[in-house]
Amino acid sequence: MGGCFSVSLPCDQVVSQFSQLLCVRGSYIHNLSENLASLEKAMRMLKAQQYDVIRRLEREEFTGRQQRLSQVQVWLTSVLIIQNQFDDLLPSKEVELQRLCLCGFCSKDLKLSYRYGKRVNMMLREVESLRSQGFFDVVAEATPFAEVDEIPFQPTIVGQEIMLEKAWNRLMEDGSGILGLYGMGGVGKTTLLTKINNNFSKIGDRFDVVIWVVVSRSSTVRKIERDIAEKVGLGGMEWGERNDNQTPVDIHNVLRRRKFVLLLDDIWEKVNLKAVGVPYPSKDNGCKVAFTTRSRDVCGRMGVDDPMEVSCLQPEESWDLFQMIVGKNTLGSHPDIPGLARKVARKCRGLPLALNVIGEAMACKRTVHEWSHAIDVLTSSATDFSGMEDEILHVLKYSYDNLNGELMKSCFLYCSLFPEDYLIDKEGLVDYGICEGFINEKEGRERTLNQGYEIIGTLVRACLLMEEERNKSNVKMHDVVREMALWISSDLGKQKEKCIVRAGVGLCEVPQVKDWNTVRKMSLMNNEIEEIFDSHECAALTTLFLQKNDMVKISAEFFRCMPHLVVLDLSENHSLNELPEEISELVSLRYFNLSYTCIHQLPVGLWTLKKLIHLNLEHMSSLGSILGISNLWNLRTLGLRDSKLLLDMSLVKELQLLEHLEVVTLDISSSLVAEPLLCSHRLVECIKEVDIKYLKEEAVRVLTLPTMGNLRRLGIKMCGMREIKIESTTSSSSRNISPTTPFFSNLSRVFIAKCHGLKDLTWLLFAPNLTFLEVGFSKEVEDIISAEKADEHSSATIVPFRKLETLHLLELRGLKRIYAKTLPFPCLKVIHVQKCEKLRKLPLDSKSGIAGEELIIYYGEREWIERVEWEDQATQLRFLPSSSWLWRETQ
Repeated sequence: MGGCFSVSLPCDQVVSQFSQLLCVRGSYIHNLSENLASLEKAMRMLKAQQYDVIRRLEREEFTGRQQRLSQVQVWLTSVLIIQNQFDDLLPSKEVELQRLCLCGFCSKDLKLSYRYGKRVNMMLREVESLRSQGFFDVVAEATPFAEVDEIPFQPTIVGQEIMLEKAWNRLMEDGSGILGLYGMGGVGKTTLLTKINNNFSKIGDRFDVVIWVVVSRSSTVRKIERDIAEKVGLGGMEWGERNDNQTPVDIHNVLRRRKFVLLLDDIWEKVNLKAVGVPYPSKDNGCKVAFTTRSRDVCGRMGVDDPMEVSCLQPEESWDLFQMIVGKNTLGSHPDIPGLARKVARKCRGLPLALNVIGEAMACKRTVHEWSHAIDVLTSSATDFSGMEDEILHVLKYSYDNLNGELMKSCFLYCSLFPEDYLIDKEGLVDYGICEGFINEKEGRERTLNQGYEIIGTLVRACLLMEEERNKSNVKMHDVVREMALWISSDLGKQKEKCIVRAGVGLCEVPQVKDWNTVRKMSLMNNEIEEIFDSHECAALTTLFLQKNDMVKISAEFFRCMPHLVVLDLSENHSLNELPEEISELVSLRYFNLSYTCIHQLPVGLWTLKKLIHLNLEHMSSLGSILGISNLWNLRTLGLRDSKLLLDMSLVKELQLLEHLEVVTLDISSSLVAEPLLCSHRLVECIKEVDIKYLKEEAVRVLTLPTMGNLRRLGIKMCGMREIKIESTTSSSSRNISPTTPFFSNLSRVFIAKCHGLKDLTWLLFAPNLTFLEVGFSKEVEDIISAEKADEHSSATIVPFRKLETLHLLELRGLKRIYAKTLPFPCLKVIHVQKCEKLRKLPLDSKSGIAGEELIIYYGEREWIERVEWEDQATQLRFLPSSSWLWRETQ
């Protein structure tokens, strides 16, 4: 049986509901015309309302410090949606109205008219609702974080693309929190940081806020706080009323909840992030800090152990940038101009600031004469070039002004006396500085050197001097920085004759000077001056550089009027063979360099210069005697190495009378002198460099070397000794002395040549800081370090050559081993082996050498490398690919 379901409703209720339904549906059709008119009017009012709200928002958001309320944004979105719906509805209006009939009470198509009418009715209600919701007392509120403020900069900066990518990648590494960019003024650090800032606008919402602060030399902690606070929405009228201690607290409370980036441009000293309320960036909070500075020291104080140096552009990059600034039309205006323009660009030495300023000045110069004149000005007096003083030198001078103390500033300015690109020996600069007085004399040579090296190191880290990459003992000046130093030395160009520097410009005579009494320093080095006859009143002159000329003669009158001359350098005047007795008139002289001259006899008047503390007589191929030198009782440094001078006992006795002597370089070529000299403890302590040569086996069978703590360089050439020992290891009681005892703590370079009786050089164990070793033409050498002898000296494990960088082994026919075991060689860069047929195995394993760098093995015979017995296959794979045949003629 099927079930039966029934619903019972009163008849009048059914009729009533049906009538209402017909009425509602009928009204959609009957009231369509009226509803459409109402909808159009309501939409006009809604659009006007929308326009008013948008205008208010634009005013509020214009500064970037206000953010629209979410409810306002939702309302605007809803208005936009309904407007699009209205625009879709309106085109059908006329068709729908024409479909109506019976005075609008019916339709030719009830179904279509009903749907259309219903849409109009519902849209009208929604529009009215939006109108009622669109009255806002507040449309925006102060936002604590704004979007990245893009900073405009030159669209194309040549040569920084790789640096930008490297800096960006390092900053964005997960473990990286803080990035330091350092470099000299005008090199493009701000441009690089600007690019980094603008890059953050391309990575969406990875950070809540990017804060850019220009610090500069004059900035205070309060200013930095204010700039950060304004960026994070803490600024306002009440800012000036805040308690100084409360400000960093407020900043910290805001930033600790957010992921931020802080970019600090041009800082000159440590910015204490904690003091300004900035949480220290870490891997945990994901925040980043990047800054630019001219000082690597500042990077260290900011906690950046491995900062990135922003360097000058390479030559081709410099030329590309210079072409871009000058423009194609100017460069193409004459066929000779591109060649001249390259010379002008080279004068900038890759410094973007100089390339921009000089390029802009030359952009409209379209004659060869103008470009030639520009080269002349930049060569002879660059400060006179348009824009050089105001736009370049003043910018660079900030680095000079930031130096701590006059001594450091004087050292920096002194470096400008040398020619462009000149490599300045650090220790030589210290010697100049001691005599000039900008490096204080301390107790002992080592303390004085340490102070001098500290000053030079500070100048390097301040990017005012550049350290040579290969030889860290030299520094040089960037050409534009040198121009700045010369400008400062001349009282910002007001007294150009105060410091006359015409080094390396091809002079054949001493330049004309209007007022010699104003000249304090003069550098005429690296020229072609042959004779000096004139005499001038030089009452203020303290430094005179005449080295590396073609000097033949200096008149007696020349030295008469220089009462305050402290430094005189005549070195490398190879044709200079005499000096006038009037040298005695230089009563203030403290530094005198005659090295590489042909003077055969020193004037007696030289011994009257009681203030002289530095005398260099090295490489004087004609010098016969210096008897009388003991009269220079104040002498501290004396150079005698590689001169014709014969060191005899009378000279040794004179040297022993120099009570203040701290440094001496000399040759020992007589067995009669060798023993007493090496037994003189005081003289031995002074020896910095020594060449021992021509000692015959019958005179010295065993060469015993005493402890020489100041020895830097040792040469042993053409000697017949059978063995070299260390003084304290010769007695039986010293058998267990450790070779780590610093008998030669400063010895860094050793040359052994034509010593045919030697079997080994085991004594080198006592030179822990050896960096360069050359052993050649000694046919009986079998071991560099004898394992048997090494064991005799110490029961401890010996690891020699931990600082060695370069090893040359030349024509050692009997050499079998460098060392019996493999060595780490943590600093070794080059091994050169030539004509060492019996040397089959090198003391290397796969872990030897500098991690991540090639150790290059040069060899003189192609068959030698084929006979090498490698420790294992891994060692062969490590070093064989970097081995290179190098032909070298040997004697």
